[in-house]
Amino acid sequence: MLYDQVVLRYGDLMVKGRNRNKFEKRMLEQVKQALLAYENVTYYKSFGRLFVLLNGHSHEPIVDRLKDLFGIVSLSPVVSTENDLEKIRAAALGLMQALPEKPKTFKVSAKRAWKTFPHTSQEMNHLVGGHVLHAIPDLKVNVSKPEVELRVDIQSEATYVFYEVIPGAGGFPFASNGKAMLLLSGGIDSPVAGWLALRKGLELEAVHFHSYPFTSEQAKDKVIELAKRLSYFSGEPIKLHLVPFTEIQTTLVQAKSDNLIITLMRRAMMRITEQLAERNGASGIVTGESLGQVASQTLPSMNVIGRATQLPQLKPLIMMDKHEIIRMAERIGTFETSILPFEDCCTLFLPKSPSTNPNLRIAEKIESLIPNYKQLLLDAVEGTEELLLTPMQQTTVQTAGEDSWF
Repeated sequence: MLYDQVVLRYGDLMVKGRNRNKFEKRMLEQVKQALLAYENVTYYKSFGRLFVLLNGHSHEPIVDRLKDLFGIVSLSPVVSTENDLEKIRAAALGLMQALPEKPKTFKVSAKRAWKTFPHTSQEMNHLVGGHVLHAIPDLKVNVSKPEVELRVDIQSEATYVFYEVIPGAGGFPFASNGKAMLLLSGGIDSPVAGWLALRKGLELEAVHFHSYPFTSEQAKDKVIELAKRLSYFSGEPIKLHLVPFTEIQTTLVQAKSDNLIITLMRRAMMRITEQLAERNGASGIVTGESLGQVASQTLPSMNVIGRATQLPQLKPLIMMDKHEIIRMAERIGTFETSILPFEDCCTLFLPKSPSTNPNLRIAEKIESLIPNYKQLLLDAVEGTEELLLTPMQQTTVQTAGEDSWF
């Protein structure tokens, strides 16, 4: 076992001043939760960094899990050793000799944060580099573009030798910036919006509107699968609210205002989500809207739809193009599920010419004429099914083909 620790470097939370301890504590809790399966792993903190002591575990699966956690800007598997020149040299040489592919060039980048150490950073570059060159004669030094940059980090408690700096997910630790409700449709956009909201440290509860029997069980299961994927990144179970929307949708269709049906549906969704947020202690709504993408995402449409709720609306994708969103969906592993051909309620009753410039006064007038409109919304809230999801739960999307559905 070459590496004995993994060092985690924090991202935006380092600018938190007096609140930094609270964020660092949340970061440690999140890392412990993600590594529950590794019983012998232990931890310690230093300023701006968190160390994971492997205690015999292989570093690869632990690094794979940690690089997806929010709040970590980068991480490195390291060899730790005492603050002793010969031991540092031995650790550096051991690391170079263990590289999977032998490099032709390298350089040493030493940093002496512990100023009591008897050699300066520049001296350590020569002392360590010369030792490695003597032991590996074919190796050359290239200070401008080396194949391997061997890093020697001298701290008061130990010296850390490593060469990899692996990018992390960045952002803030999960649930360090409050809770919001995510409108999760099952399409490409909303899971990406959820991932970006989680990255900013929000705790999320997902809300999905279904119109059974017009929408299928597979459509619902597709959303469950997407929520589970988001829970993988949060490191915590995620609650999914499945809202029955059929009666509201058919009632809005009977209002005979076809060009406004999408606007009215979205306003009803906002009102229901606001009630669910109040019941679950959330203080915002996250949506996957991208400006100009569809009729309900023009600026006038978003204005009329947004007036239906008093809660702040967070729209992480608002200025992104579709191809950017698709690339991000592929990167976070939601794209293949999102494009499964199971319809959702938003694809039902689509008018031929939806309004891109709805009038707020007319929308409010139509809503005022719908019998028992508030009671319909309340019935949907009361009829909402709640699921608590973790990444390990299986759905029928995963088991498709193993048995028949109907």
